[in-house]
Amino acid sequence: MNPQVRSAMEQTQNINIQRLEPLIPPREIKHRFPMNEAANRVIVQGRRDIIRIINGEDDRLMIIAGPCSIHDSKQAMDYAGRLRELADKVRERILIVMRVYFEKPRTTVGWKGLINDPWLNGTFDIGSGLKLARQLLLDINALGLPCGTEMLDPISPQYTADLIAWASIGARTSESQTHRQMASGLSMPVGYKNSTDGSLQTALDAMQAARHPHSFLGINESGLTCIVKTKGNPWAQLILRGGNDGPNYESEYVAKALEGLQKAGAPSGVLIDCSHANALKDYRRQHLPFEDALQQRLNGATGINGMMLESNIHPGNQKLGDDPASLQSGVSITDACIGWEETEALVNKAYDALG
Repeated sequence: MNPQVRSAMEQTQNINIQRLEPLIPPREIKHRFPMNEAANRVIVQGRRDIIRIINGEDDRLMIIAGPCSIHDSKQAMDYAGRLRELADKVRERILIVMRVYFEKPRTTVGWKGLINDPWLNGTFDIGSGLKLARQLLLDINALGLPCGTEMLDPISPQYTADLIAWASIGARTSESQTHRQMASGLSMPVGYKNSTDGSLQTALDAMQAARHPHSFLGINESGLTCIVKTKGNPWAQLILRGGNDGPNYESEYVAKALEGLQKAGAPSGVLIDCSHANALKDYRRQHLPFEDALQQRLNGATGINGMMLESNIHPGNQKLGDDPASLQSGVSITDACIGWEETEALVNKAYDALG
């Protein structure tokens, strides 16, 4: 093209891009932080156990417990050590999976999680975030705890998904074609949350879509753009998290959900998210859906195969200010959580009741 013509043309791309920073490819991260035999055994067995629970072949209750979001690896390992001891005590009747959430969807703006901003200071050192996330997952699995997380960014699973036993698609993304396609290629069971307005159909449609093969753009382990062709993921779970009109964990809502699953030809089991709208966004109410769902199980509602608790070492939450060093240890910086003492009490209550 004539240089004079080119110079007269206005720029039409990257107008709002400040800069593009190359990222270390997934293969390199996995080489630096490789899967080990101990972690591999926990992940493989965890996936098998969860699939059996979802399919009704294992009558244990699955409880996913952990912080709303991980913001400090040392504190996460403190929590994981406590949870591992509890998991050993209740394993005959309850399968415990640690909630290890690295990415946070935001309604407007805010801290987006350990992978996006690991130093909590707006530097967005995603390369370091991915390394921290992978190392933490290796350490938690090495303890003997399977890990569960939300799959939010469609690229990051290439870096961490081999270390995950259970994944979720959130209320804001269950309707997203990108996330349904991504879920269709994931190698672990996936839970789909009902939408924020309380609609079950969004999650049911997502489950149906993800069971089928898809072809879409993605990256491979070398970081190269490629066409991803999936087989479809048959391991699905419906997550009831409440909606704009209030909670949906009570028996009539569970019955409606199980009816919808049967019509969709999906596994007939639901997981009750005891936080979010089911707790009316008040962490002190998480025990209410937990206890109600447990009672439903005791009354014969085997369709409830799991519960999720947002739990941390200490209850409540705190704001992320300008000085991360001033944060109180073991307290959430996103949604408020119940503390360890209440978590342990609820799990032990379920264990005793299920006996």
